[in-house]
Amino acid sequence: MSVSDGAPTEEPARRHILKMGASLLTVSSTALLAACGGGGNDGVTLPLLPSPSPSPASGSPSPAPAPAASTKISSFALAVLPDTQFYARYATSGENSQYERRFGSEPFAAQTQWIAANAKALNIPFTIHLGDVVDQVGKPEQWKVADSAMQVLEVAKRPYSVLAGNHDVLNDVDYTVDPTSGTDATRTLANEPYLQWFGTSRAKRQSTFGARDASGFHEYHVFEAQGQKFLVLSLSWRISDAGIAWARQVIAQNPTLPVILVNHQLLNIASDGVTPLETDYGKMLWEKLIRDNDQIFMTLNGHHHGAAHLTKINDFGHKVEEMVVDYQMAYQGGNGLMRLYEFDLTHKQIKVLSFSPWVPQKPADTLTAFDQAVLTSANESFTIDIDFAQRFAGFNKSFGTGSANIDSSLVAQAQAMILANYAEPTVVAPRAPANADDYPKVANTLAHWRFIGGAANQPVAAGTVIADVAGANPLHRDSLNQGGITGAVEGDVVWSDDRHFLSAAPGSVRFLNTDKNVPRLSYFLTDASAPINAQTLEGGYTVEAFIKIDPTWTSSKQAWMNIMTRDGRRGDLAGYSGGDPESPPMLFAISSLREVQWEVVPNPAGARTPRTNWSGEIVAGGWVHIAIVNDPVTHDTTMYVEGAPVLRNVSNAQGLAALSATSPWVVGGGSWDGARADGFFGNIGEVRVVAAALAPNQWLTARK
Repeated sequence: MSVSDGAPTEEPARRHILKMGASLLTVSSTALLAACGGGGNDGVTLPLLPSPSPSPASGSPSPAPAPAASTKISSFALAVLPDTQFYARYATSGENSQYERRFGSEPFAAQTQWIAANAKALNIPFTIHLGDVVDQVGKPEQWKVADSAMQVLEVAKRPYSVLAGNHDVLNDVDYTVDPTSGTDATRTLANEPYLQWFGTSRAKRQSTFGARDASGFHEYHVFEAQGQKFLVLSLSWRISDAGIAWARQVIAQNPTLPVILVNHQLLNIASDGVTPLETDYGKMLWEKLIRDNDQIFMTLNGHHHGAAHLTKINDFGHKVEEMVVDYQMAYQGGNGLMRLYEFDLTHKQIKVLSFSPWVPQKPADTLTAFDQAVLTSANESFTIDIDFAQRFAGFNKSFGTGSANIDSSLVAQAQAMILANYAEPTVVAPRAPANADDYPKVANTLAHWRFIGGAANQPVAAGTVIADVAGANPLHRDSLNQGGITGAVEGDVVWSDDRHFLSAAPGSVRFLNTDKNVPRLSYFLTDASAPINAQTLEGGYTVEAFIKIDPTWTSSKQAWMNIMTRDGRRGDLAGYSGGDPESPPMLFAISSLREVQWEVVPNPAGARTPRTNWSGEIVAGGWVHIAIVNDPVTHDTTMYVEGAPVLRNVSNAQGLAALSATSPWVVGGGSWDGARADGFFGNIGEVRVVAAALAPNQWLTARK
């Protein structure tokens, strides 16, 4: 699940997996190695051995040594690849080649290479892909990246299952809008890129392959581990009734096999980022396929951002463990994060490890606080107790533990491998400002607006002036209900003492009651004579803002709300070519998925098509600092959220086009086809515009 070029079309995202200010792991890799029985003793203090007993008298028989208790276990692990869509999109050549340019490697290949290299040592008989193999179904370059990454497993003869997510099919129809359209039964199969790149003939190369359905979208595999067989049933986006009938037949034809059901969508995650949330599509699958099939003991899906786990009880009174995992909205489009599910048959447990084999490969000077090689929160690292023989007794009375031939926990061994050669980045805790003047003052500042000046929770009166610290470009709150706005009152914008902890400004303004459907919004704008109106910033720039999205934000009311815009219709620019000509020439906004959008029309003639930076999903109810930096030489534009560069950045975009020297800058609102629209909902603390590319030690978050 994600966005394509232009407007995202999906339901509101549920999870912001970037943990702002999160502390890094402090697990000692050497200690882990020692605990797992691996590695040497460098840096590890080993326990002292007891002193030897006196030798028996000469000629006396030595007592026979007591047999050592076996510590080996019967265990195997499954590798799971959540949505790889951004890895495929941003490892392509040209402008989208974000990974190689910055890190010298890319995450999709790092994942499959890690599996291929460690499958034998970690007893990984099978890999499961959760769908959204690519981001844009019609882009062959993205399929080539995915093809190359998955070939790594094929060459190594490591079998896998794969399925099509909503980004892998040509006609993506929301199930809640129409449950019957967009299924495998409504597609022109010969046109589907997924079937061309990952068709039945390719699936047959897997030693575990069982069959595909008539559409070619759904498949099953049977793998064997520790003397036991399991069936993986992978169902692509969206399944028809005929597809469900096929799936039921597959289970019926394999009546003794435990089944892991894999879908792109089934379980969702609530807005708290932890609580499992059932979807309508998942409920349909439960009713039509899962609840009366006791063999299905576990489900896996991606699509919804983050991770959650739900246990349901089927018609037989048995547990079905449902799990969702999708890291695409994390740092760097997922940062190479994947999962290992260990099936410990000896201890009757499923152990879950969430980790990145790519993070330890990154150059040390690129690492940030967001580079976590292993995730340790409760919804990322957990254990499920399951008596396998008892759970499967209703359909397989002979299920056993198999040979105890594994030295120690596989997830512990995997974690030790990941952390063994990984030096965690040193993170210096940022210092809060000492006073309102404790921030870097920089040359070439065009405007610096600090939204302070009144008592908390009191209305900001229409006409109120927000001073420009740089002096020449004050803002003022516009008169109410201009340009098609209805229903706005002075109390829709109030003063607040709330602020980002790194902002020296002692407060903010809070925009209330914004609703795009009314439309109801309030905003601030520069005077028509303000010098900044004429600025086109061909020599590079830095734009900073402290914002907080209101915790009650909803996509239906506040999607595409604007932090800041420049007035005018971009379609009226000379030489403009591109979509949405009704939009302003600059959009600093929040998308329907709560992503930060920086979309501008560059200024030089002949290059006037919109260029867009996108962040990952931003958590509602928390302050974030955003910096957008345009390099004066290359004119590459990089967005930073809480100091970390986002994945989806722009190359070779010079300047910011303006309709005229009298077109105002607008904070807290925007326009569509000349009418006011898409007001902000939440807090804005400071906004600064500088006609230079600033380094992080010059940002408003830095201390002198």
